[in-house]
Amino acid sequence: MSESTFDIAIIGSGPGGYVCAIRAAQLGLKVALIEKDPYLGGTCLNVGCIPSKALLHSTELYHAIEHGEAHGIETGQLKMDIERLMKRKTQVVEQLRKGVEALISKRKVEHIQGWASFKDAQTVSVKGDKNSEVKAKNYVIATGSVPVELPFLKFDGKQIVSSDHAIAFDSIPKSMLVVGAGAIGLELSSVWARLGTQVTVVEFLPNIAAGSDDDISKLAERIFKKQGIKFSTATKVTSAEQKEDEVILKAERKGKELSFSAEKVLVAVGRKPFTDKLALDKAGVETDDKGRIKVKKLKTSADNIWAIGDVIEGPMLAHKAEEDGVAVAEMIAGKPGHVDYSKVPGVIYTHPEVASVGLTEKAAKNQGIEVKVGQFNLRANGRAIAQDATDGVAKIIADAKTDRILGAAIIAAGASEMIASIVAHMEYGGSAEDIARTIHAHPTISESIKEAAMDVSKSAIHAL
Repeated sequence: MSESTFDIAIIGSGPGGYVCAIRAAQLGLKVALIEKDPYLGGTCLNVGCIPSKALLHSTELYHAIEHGEAHGIETGQLKMDIERLMKRKTQVVEQLRKGVEALISKRKVEHIQGWASFKDAQTVSVKGDKNSEVKAKNYVIATGSVPVELPFLKFDGKQIVSSDHAIAFDSIPKSMLVVGAGAIGLELSSVWARLGTQVTVVEFLPNIAAGSDDDISKLAERIFKKQGIKFSTATKVTSAEQKEDEVILKAERKGKELSFSAEKVLVAVGRKPFTDKLALDKAGVETDDKGRIKVKKLKTSADNIWAIGDVIEGPMLAHKAEEDGVAVAEMIAGKPGHVDYSKVPGVIYTHPEVASVGLTEKAAKNQGIEVKVGQFNLRANGRAIAQDATDGVAKIIADAKTDRILGAAIIAAGASEMIASIVAHMEYGGSAEDIARTIHAHPTISESIKEAAMDVSKSAIHAL
């Protein structure tokens, strides 16, 4: 068994882990990146963010062409070649894998493949093709998360599937039940509904897109219903029965028993920290009752061990993990690393996209903050009309006394790109007036943000 010593050893090569490795190397530290899989990138690159976005883009193109008559596009009968669809998705993933590998190699980060487990707080054993022992002054746990199973809906990869499986079907299901109306459930519902699958989403909460502004989530549900997706909200799934060619779900809604059946069931009720085989107890690393690693300023209960991304409390988002990774690398290097968790944007990559940051209107009021709200409907936006994208709205929540932006929510084509401009204003404590006086190019859908900000003071120009 070989032995190496590093300034920092990172366990897990997802967005948090590999970004942490690169930043640490930039700061002159000797870095090891330990990954159990034979490829880098973690869940996000390999079975999460990237492949799902490739499928969303491809099926959005398919859907647009299918409904292109109004634009003068005439086609014969459309057909989706699933094999080629999945091949393109794989090519996208492989290209980005190579990119991460090149970045790691360029920074002279040592890539160690195998399962890591702590022998003690100073030593990690790695079991792979070549067993090794790693010693480091600091460790960073960045092992991410895995889909949550329900006790009566165990994944079999065929009838009852996780998101990992639902991005790799070899044929288009005739019908699919989706348990959970969060980002993953809604995105994969969109992918398969566009290809003709009869999709029904069953959600325990009264609204879809939990955490979004109430107005936005209600509008999103109406839009997605027009796209052919069915919803049953405030519904609790209680049991499942698997038959040869279908799965039957039993559920309850407002005291009434319901039954749903479909060829496949996608369980998308959330994710949980993945810390299997790490032997955290041997390193003195404590976890909470949800299995998350306890941290204070990203440092665990062991003085030289840090944790980032999905294994700690907070939103399970790739960009949040990246910021954690940069902050940890900087703190280990003696610099003032920092992450502002109040300004982490969230996005659902449906069409239209749903994006938000900061407080919702309801959350602000629950905190006793007097708010002013501005909204702008995309039906009055020239670019949205021109590109047949009028389903949507932009909303700004501001402090009534100071005009400081507290939060924002957008449902619009390109909302994922637009939300960053609001985050930027919030970072320096900007006001709704600051956005209102920021010149936006015309015609753009992003003008809806400016108009919503102007509407906070009831001075929107194009509001109907």
